[in-house]
Amino acid sequence: MATYDDQNIFARILRGEIPNDTVTETEHTLVFRDIRPQAPVHVLVIPKGAYVSFEDFAANASEVEIMDFMRTAAKVSHDLGISMDTGKGFRAIANSGEHSHQEVPHFHLHLLAGRPLGAMLVHPEA
Repeated sequence: MATYDDQNIFARILRGEIPNDTVTETEHTLVFRDIRPQAPVHVLVIPKGAYVSFEDFAANASEVEIMDFMRTAAKVSHDLGISMDTGKGFRAIANSGEHSHQEVPHFHLHLLAGRPLGAMLVHPEA
């Protein structure tokens, strides 16, 4: 398992060293707009705990942290009008490790919506 780097950009955002465009915040979760949006709606959902990846979060976060994270992500999708109940749906992406192109070594979930997003991956033979 990778070691958590407390100087990564999300750790610095959580400490208030770098500003962000906050959508919502709870005791255990922060949601903010991506600075390089890949869709009309593109927010990042991050736990406030020091977790490197999805696996790290799922294995080591408390039940309260996991529940808060998931329920906050669901509430934000509803509040932003992108959930299946209020909109046309969204894509949730969590990159883990170098093959997935994880850029920040702090677990985060991308929620993308607002236009058709196409196929998730293009088959290499296409």
